[in-house]
Amino acid sequence: MEISNIGIFKGMNKKMSILSIFLILLSVAITGYFPLKSAIYLKDIREFLNPFLEWYYVLLVAFLLAFMIWLGMGRYKNVRLGGDLEQPEFTFFSWVSMLFAAGTGVGILFWSVAQPIIQFQNNPFTSSAMTPEAAITGMSLSFFHWGLNGWAIFSFIALTMAYFSFRHDYPLTIRSALYPIFGRKVDGILGDFVDILAVFGTVFGIATTLGLGVEQMNAGLKEVLNIKPSLFLQLGVMTAIMIIATISVVSGVNKGVKLLSIGNFWLSIIVLLFLLVFGPTQYLIGVTVEATGHYIQNIVRLTFHTNVTHDTNWQSVWTVFFWGWWIAWSPFVGMFIARISRGRTIGEFVAGVLLTPTLITIVWIGLFGGTALYEELFLGKDIVAAVNNDISSALFVMLENLEVGILGEIMSFLMIVLIATYLITSANAGTLVITTILSAGSTTPPAVHRVLWGIILTLLTGVLILAGGLETLQAAVITAALPFSVIIIIMIAGLLKSLSLENTPARSGNEQLSAREPWILDEDVGEEPTIMDEFNPNIKKLEKPEYK
Repeated sequence: MEISNIGIFKGMNKKMSILSIFLILLSVAITGYFPLKSAIYLKDIREFLNPFLEWYYVLLVAFLLAFMIWLGMGRYKNVRLGGDLEQPEFTFFSWVSMLFAAGTGVGILFWSVAQPIIQFQNNPFTSSAMTPEAAITGMSLSFFHWGLNGWAIFSFIALTMAYFSFRHDYPLTIRSALYPIFGRKVDGILGDFVDILAVFGTVFGIATTLGLGVEQMNAGLKEVLNIKPSLFLQLGVMTAIMIIATISVVSGVNKGVKLLSIGNFWLSIIVLLFLLVFGPTQYLIGVTVEATGHYIQNIVRLTFHTNVTHDTNWQSVWTVFFWGWWIAWSPFVGMFIARISRGRTIGEFVAGVLLTPTLITIVWIGLFGGTALYEELFLGKDIVAAVNNDISSALFVMLENLEVGILGEIMSFLMIVLIATYLITSANAGTLVITTILSAGSTTPPAVHRVLWGIILTLLTGVLILAGGLETLQAAVITAALPFSVIIIIMIAGLLKSLSLENTPARSGNEQLSAREPWILDEDVGEEPTIMDEFNPNIKKLEKPEYK
């Protein structure tokens, strides 16, 4: 990978940067110029892919969950993501705050009320809609789409990148995980292609999240400040958020991103405590506990559900969308989690990234979704109609229905602030990840490119909103995720091949290195040791190729 030393692309891979910028701006231009045709085209692609994705995504995500559990509990659990004596860079609290804020903060704010209410009305796993029993099922289905399965995707990408980067000193990019399979070919066109796919997935994943968050902020501004929603307002809010996000990301992970994430976390705790105290406390605790049990009991069934009878579109509308969203986000969130996870063992990492965000998610959806379900079931508040009318306003309607006077208005305003800060956190983490990929894994990519990609993300999100809103965003992210899912499969093979060398017997210091490891590709054989010999941590350190 050639890194430019001069000009505006100094510190970046010039060819990859130009190609990525051109392709994304081309997408912006086409979608902006032909918004209706673009929306129809994206929806047609989604409809065409759905029958395939209903089983393909199911198998892939099921395998990743089982694989991550095995890594966290198996023979490699004590392998450290860094040197054998290296300690974590961030405290546990800072680490969890950042990975949750960048991971699902915005999405879970959007869906925490709307999804349980929608599943409460209709799902293929209950015969009695809109009953207390249906409420439990609706909550557990929401846990399923935001729980262990999704975080297995994020944790796999993050673990793989952290392992190759911090333990073997390879660039913090997706291509590094493919060295065990393709050897030095990864330094050329093949690696460029893989990283560009990662950039595409990241860009469309972030654009989808920003679009959903901006819609919800618009609804909040209407409920709290009586500001009439409009397309102009959406675009203005999005632009303001991206400006703040860009300023934050330029300041670096240890400053802007870390402080924002911790602030988000504490504000989230305040909101949760408010609901627990002023909401239906006993019901919230009870429904969360029971729905959690229902989720645990049915996780295997849900994980392998493929809608083989095709008697409903539930699978494509929900599971296919969510797994596609998680996969599209995985290069972005995975790299960010990898960046903040140096020094942890694989066991610590898997337990932290799989369990902690899942537990937070269960509490969050349990309190928000549980409050909405209680209002519908026992208070006669027609929150179902509010959700069906406008998903993005569901959260604020739920808070208004609590009827706690000025406190409710204050909490609604805080929710607008929380949505904005989560959007900023996701956006600045996303621009950092994109520029890290395009700068050969540099943890401090050039500030000018972080600003440039902030502008590009703003443009893409704006045109996707113009092209049709939620449905277009969903179709775009599902389409963008598919090619990257193939890369994930190759990454699994690469990680396994490298981990298999962790326990090989140590060579003595005077022993000559073999010309190659048994699994090195034929074209890598030469007079000098190959780049792949580096994967054995017990052998002499080798010099890696320079990134010019």
